[in-house]
Amino acid sequence: MGYFYVEPEVAGALGDRTVMDRSVHPPIVKRLNYHLEGWLGDAILESFPIFIATTAAKDQLLKMGATGVVFDELDMTISDQFRELYPDRDVPVFVWLKPEGKAGHDDFGAAIDGRLVVSKRVLDMFDSVGLANALVEPFAE
Repeated sequence: MGYFYVEPEVAGALGDRTVMDRSVHPPIVKRLNYHLEGWLGDAILESFPIFIATTAAKDQLLKMGATGVVFDELDMTISDQFRELYPDRDVPVFVWLKPEGKAGHDDFGAAIDGRLVVSKRVLDMFDSVGLANALVEPFAE
């Protein structure tokens, strides 16, 4: 099975209600508020140091028994600019995707530099639900 770096679309930023410990690197996020500013439609998004995914992607990952990942709730806010630019766009529910596995071994992991590493089967699943705007390249340990 191959592994890949995935650098998802950045469609927003950590919002004002995010709680994190900035005394370490990478910062440890304790409560996540993702402030959506633009969205091209991908099922996985990021804003350093976190990743979020649609509930549809989460359901597929759970169904396939993906390893090295846990999910948590998040607080999503949407910018006024987004609402003005896309008044009719429905935004799906997103969840906080936390990679906790070993890169190159589990389906999800983080490389030493913090980039997301996923297995080929997870990459294929994300391709099927929306991953057109991510940078994807082979993982080299």
